Amino acid sequence: MPDILKKQRAKSEYDLRVWCAASSTGEEPWTLAMLIREALGSEVSRWHAGLLATDISTRALNTAYRGAYGQDEVDQLPPEMRRKWFRPRGDGLLEVVPELRSDLLFRRLNLVKEFKFKKPFHIIFIRNVMIYFDQQTKEDLARRLAQWVVPGGYLYIGHSESFGRNSTEWESLQPAVYRRKV
Repeated sequence: MPDILKKQRAKSEYDLRVWCAASSTGEEPWTLAMLIREALGSEVSRWHAGLLATDISTRALNTAYRGAYGQDEVDQLPPEMRRKWFRPRGDGLLEVVPELRSDLLFRRLNLVKEFKFKKPFHIIFIRNVMIYFDQQTKEDLARRLAQWVVPGGYLYIGHSESFGRNSTEWESLQPAVYRRKV
């Protein structure tokens, strides 16, 4: 993220678009929203920074949208993040603070079908979903994802995942991290 923020500031384009493509019950996109806010710091109001969280499961998306989790789930975050971004709800659950809610948009999406967006993303997280796809589906998805990432943008996949080493769209930076070729 620091690389993208630096490039955007240099162009005076205060826009950051992030997609969590397999958001499941929301732990990852909420954490990403927290990290985005922390990275932007006092400049947060200057930026148009948002996160799209998609999943194929309506049930998982409903849980994600609620943004309420048990203590054991929230305890996985550093203490300062827990204090800053969660509030007790009264029923034993902790929910994300209201100001974070405006940063996320939840939508149902099937990754094996065609998808369209208004603008490309700077970063896509698609972790731990491609393990369910055959090799051809993974490669097709990698090509389609490249269409929706700005040149030089990033793709994060799960550590046990890959989509082949012959990609013409992506360069591998380290395990599970790719950058769209310019």
